[in-house]
Amino acid sequence: MKNVVAGGTTGMGREIALHYLRRGARVTVIGRTPSRGELFLRDAAALNGEAAYVQADLLSIAENHRVIKEVAARHEALDAVVLAAMLPFVKRRETVDGLEGTFVLYYLSRFILSYGLTDLLERGETPIITNLGATGITKGAVNWDDLQFAKKFSMVQATMSGGRANDLLAVHYLQNHPDGRTKYFGVQPPYTKSGTNHLPQPLRTVAKLSAALFAKPPAQSVEDTLAVMDAQPDERLILRAVGKPVDPGLKTFDPDDARRLYRLTADLV
Repeated sequence: MKNVVAGGTTGMGREIALHYLRRGARVTVIGRTPSRGELFLRDAAALNGEAAYVQADLLSIAENHRVIKEVAARHEALDAVVLAAMLPFVKRRETVDGLEGTFVLYYLSRFILSYGLTDLLERGETPIITNLGATGITKGAVNWDDLQFAKKFSMVQATMSGGRANDLLAVHYLQNHPDGRTKYFGVQPPYTKSGTNHLPQPLRTVAKLSAALFAKPPAQSVEDTLAVMDAQPDERLILRAVGKPVDPGLKTFDPDDARRLYRLTADLV
């Protein structure tokens, strides 16, 4: 792959970006924290590819659209877009646009970037959108009556609703691009060490202990994902959970629900 956009200057997004830089790709990484972006660029300087960093807060709709413009200024075509930014909020976080933060990071930002970068992807050699989430998990449902959890917020319920919306994103994207070349890869990676600083105590201590005992480092967690990206199957909707195929016929990928969610989302952006 020659042109890659990866969300995240840490964790799995960072590891995927470094993988393609080692292979000589032109990679643009998106992240919120400038110090992490600078560290990424320093590490990337020793590799074969060409790296760039775009600082952006993907909780903002305007920032997502700015990212698309900056990527278009740097790349004439894209071979891969990696959507990895996610941060669970213990308390309800309202964004500058008046939306709930989990919904924005886990779904709406990925919606904007997927659709907004399609023209560049369609010019790529083997274009693919890789969306890191909870593919294959069937618990929870989209909170249709209150997408923004304005009435009653629960971190667990908001995360599950965002995950199910993210599953439907893959479906309605392909519904709206039936003749496109871009493939959509929904993936649930293994349990990964991804940091706990965003959590309050005592959740932070519990999460650290659990990660130390059970979680894989990001470099190991992305191995299956990279294998699919490098040797893509024929189907346009690719679904994997911890390296194993996921049935696209599951209720979580219901095409009617996907159309319903697309209509609701189009009104927001």
